[in-house]
Amino acid sequence: MQALVQRVTNASVTVGNKTVGEIGQGLVVLLGVARDDSPEDARYLVDKVVNLRIFSDEAGRFSLSALEVIGEILVVSQFTLLADTRKG
Repeated sequence: MQALVQRVTNASVTVGNKTVGEIGQGLVVLLGVARDDSPEDARYLVDKVVNLRIFSDEAGRFSLSALEVIGEILVVSQFTLLADTRKG
């Protein structure tokens, strides 16, 4: 399982001309899931992502998590994160 996490003020996913997902302040998670990933792997990743301290507090320090700022999370399937690019 691979994840790429980005903090956003807002984000949306559009397929064709239709918005299929959108959030306000929070995190966009591009997620690649492998065949051998387990439910335990998923639980670990969820815990890690929601507790990342990447939101600013009043002093401007990155000390708050998505849980603490009541941020939203948009997960986008991205199987290319698991690609083997060694041969081009």
